[in-house]
Amino acid sequence: MVSERRTLLADAALDVLADEGVRGLTHRAVDRRAALPPGTTSAYFRTRAALLTGLVSRLVQLDQAELQAIAEDFPPIRTAEQLVDGMVLLTRLRLTGEGRRRSLARYACTVESVRDPELREILVPRENAGREAVRLFLAGQGVTDVENRTHTLLTCIDGLVFDRLVNGGEVPREPLEGLVAAALR
Repeated sequence: MVSERRTLLADAALDVLADEGVRGLTHRAVDRRAALPPGTTSAYFRTRAALLTGLVSRLVQLDQAELQAIAEDFPPIRTAEQLVDGMVLLTRLRLTGEGRRRSLARYACTVESVRDPELREILVPRENAGREAVRLFLAGQGVTDVENRTHTLLTCIDGLVFDRLVNGGEVPREPLEGLVAAALR
């Protein structure tokens, strides 16, 4: 029950952050969003730092589950075109619906993590099926320095998602093709 309540509150906090930004993230706002009595959030997350930590932990959990699901639905990547197809899907998921809300919350938390080493540690890119698929593809293509190229490629995609969140629209296929071509050089 306690873990279910913490998850409910972390999800509500994620929604508050996505809708109202960092300044709007308060214990009371989370109580309202979760439709729970005042004081409930502070009983589970005593401080704002604890609330942010719970929110970020939940965000990472949701992101990891999404990446795992994508990897399970996608066949092994054998061509650059297939890798670009996967990136198009990922950027679309990160820019629409719940994925958009998580992206907004993730970037807000990333800025907060500059001053909070605990948040930064939780947000550090994790090993996941998507990262591994990119790494395996690049290695299979004979790319040297696979770790750095994987990191650079995924960081550039993250930047494109951020740009589209701020400026609207979706990530066009062409820049993704260019990033994959550059990673293969």
